[in-house]
Amino acid sequence: MSRHAMRSRRRPLVAAGLSLIAVLAGIVSLSARGTDSPVVTGPAAAVREPAPEASRGIVGRQLYVDPTGAAANQVRAWEAAGRKADAAIIRRIADRPVATWFADANAGYAQRARQLVTAATAAGKLPVLTLYYIPDRDCAGQSAGGAADATAYRSWVRAIASALHGHRALIVLEPDAIPQAVEGCLDDRATRERYSLLAEAIGALRANPDVSVYLDAGNPTWLTDPSRMTAALRIAGIGRASGFALNVANFETTADNVLYGSKLSALLGGAHFVVDTSRNGNGPARKGAGNEHWCNPPGRSLGDPPSTRTGVPLADAYLWIKRPGESDGACGNGAPAAGQWWPEYALGLAR
Repeated sequence: MSRHAMRSRRRPLVAAGLSLIAVLAGIVSLSARGTDSPVVTGPAAAVREPAPEASRGIVGRQLYVDPTGAAANQVRAWEAAGRKADAAIIRRIADRPVATWFADANAGYAQRARQLVTAATAAGKLPVLTLYYIPDRDCAGQSAGGAADATAYRSWVRAIASALHGHRALIVLEPDAIPQAVEGCLDDRATRERYSLLAEAIGALRANPDVSVYLDAGNPTWLTDPSRMTAALRIAGIGRASGFALNVANFETTADNVLYGSKLSALLGGAHFVVDTSRNGNGPARKGAGNEHWCNPPGRSLGDPPSTRTGVPLADAYLWIKRPGESDGACGNGAPAAGQWWPEYALGLAR
């Protein structure tokens, strides 16, 4: 399974010289209902469609545990080496359902997606996939990469969508893509293209009614005013998505995410959301110099177990989207590149 390139995180970005308002001006005209109800023309027009029932096929379903993940492999290796105590600790990760990331176009990526959902269907469980291949991914950050151009991305998404046909799946779509665009890391043309590609991806994936798609919307401390996200989410297709995702690869508490998500939901007409709780058990690290608060910060722990029973009507699931134990980036203290398994950090989280 593709596991490379899980996210760097949430450092300040240098504005590209164009505000979000300037970017949206050429593609959105506001209706008499106010700024939260843009009328969109062109490829993003689909956002005007009514939102699907967000929790359909999600709430109450059991999530799929991939037996081939890095944590499971580590358990087997340490048990064979006699490190049974450490192996037992890592089981706290290996035995939980975590997302499988698709972040490249290496040969066989669509077949891997098909194998994943087929196995999940056979087990009667719901698999979670994170798609992370948007052009200009991470805006030259720790996880830079993605598709070479829009054409390559469209083809990649269509192949994934085809692989999922006939199966249930929960998709987290393109972590950071919208928040980074709102902050201004892309120029005008690239921002418009990104929103259009996201809207098209949602359309392709949601053509299968058993696939739920949650569009990434950052976290409570990134864009602290949820109204800044509203227009961008609408243009990027939130109206056809199942909802939005919060806290991907971050450490903000579940309570803070639910509060933020509820505010954002109110601006989006009641949209549902999912929260990444994989590493937020101790909450965020104290902000200090550089990127230490988001890049493999010490002293963090596993958060709420993955579940589709949250007790929060708007929250469809608490998920482990970031795979605990995989690095945020090569940011010191022996940390490997983004997305690489780091057993020492995994032990710290699971303890």
